Amino acid sequence: MTVEIPEDRIANEVQTRLEKLSRTARIPGFRQGKAPLKVVRQQFGTRVRDEVVGEILQSSFGEAMNKQDLRPAGQPNIDSVDTSVGSGLRYTAVFEVFPEIELKPVEALALTRRSCDIGDADIDAMIARLREQHKEWLAVERAAADGDQLNIDFVGSIDGDVFEGGKGEGFNVQLGSGSMIEGFEAGLIGKSAGDKATLDLRFPEQYRAAHLAGKPVRFEITVNKVSEPVLPEINDAFIEKFGVKEGGVEAFRAEVRQNMEKERERALRNQLTSEVLDKVAEANDFEVPNTLVRAESQRLRQQVAREMAMRGLNPQNAIAEFENSVQTQAQKRVKLGLIMAEIVKRAELRADPAKVRQTIEGMASSYEDPAAVVKWYYENPQQLQQIEGMCLEDEAVNWIAARAQVTEQSVSFDALMNPVQTGDST
Repeated sequence: MTVEIPEDRIANEVQTRLEKLSRTARIPGFRQGKAPLKVVRQQFGTRVRDEVVGEILQSSFGEAMNKQDLRPAGQPNIDSVDTSVGSGLRYTAVFEVFPEIELKPVEALALTRRSCDIGDADIDAMIARLREQHKEWLAVERAAADGDQLNIDFVGSIDGDVFEGGKGEGFNVQLGSGSMIEGFEAGLIGKSAGDKATLDLRFPEQYRAAHLAGKPVRFEITVNKVSEPVLPEINDAFIEKFGVKEGGVEAFRAEVRQNMEKERERALRNQLTSEVLDKVAEANDFEVPNTLVRAESQRLRQQVAREMAMRGLNPQNAIAEFENSVQTQAQKRVKLGLIMAEIVKRAELRADPAKVRQTIEGMASSYEDPAAVVKWYYENPQQLQQIEGMCLEDEAVNWIAARAQVTEQSVSFDALMNPVQTGDST
């Protein structure tokens, strides 16, 4: 877009400012505020004109957008600026605009709404997992079997050279856990404390450390100790670890059920939201402004860097691995943001203040002083706006689901919580 501003508009504003400045200006040879306007213009005219031109350049772009009924996506690139005295202001603005979105009817979307009943068998399975999580390791004087934990020293080398991170002492590895590369754990089955082993293996082609991917490696291993798992009994001492001090096993099972029900509601909600967002993204195809994608990509990189730094990892390494997918993720997020904003606008949806309050109180309940956390959210507009955005997304998801073609599906608790492992990747 080429924008032209007449000289009169600039000259009039410059004149007004110089007249105002002349009443307070200090110029050698004249008393304060008594210098002739001609002298003031000679002294300050160029600076004042530059200020006026800069301000008009900013405001005139917005005026041009309103006049043409355009919505720019991000800041424009200003080129070919001509500010010659007597010629007014002329410049070219290059910018992207928000797309005009023609939403496909949500009534045509096919969704699956899952439900889940929690039975005694599910509670038994959860208690079994809790026992597994709290197991202890007892040293044994026998050959290692699948499921045992070995304490080892190891040295890994490639072409005779020890690679970075390839050496460890007092390292624990559980056989059958799949935490090591293929062949490592299997090669230690049958070994006893004091035994040594040499394993010639190969790193996977898609190994997380790119410089090791696909390379042959030799591990020299010394077994220090073999331990077997011992599961805790379900007694008062075990139950108290989960905050249940009275009521015995019955109260413990009730507490486990209550926690599972909370996890179930959260998982059901997350799955429905994910499916709705995926389906509306697939149904609506339009060009996404690159300006917004670049901004979202940068935000994602910063988010990953913060998370990695908090975990004590090198942010640069994490970002390098993440970079392959960042563009795709950013584009999808921007697209979904535009679609959901359009749905919110057309459906005239609003974030329910009561639901916002309920969400904040739910988040605050896990803190030592919930009231202080609630107060903090309401005193920080940016944080409050994020919660309002979450609630507004929920409203939009409910609005879509209420109008789409919905198929009900009952799933087990295990399938709900672990869809990939159970084969339900939807």
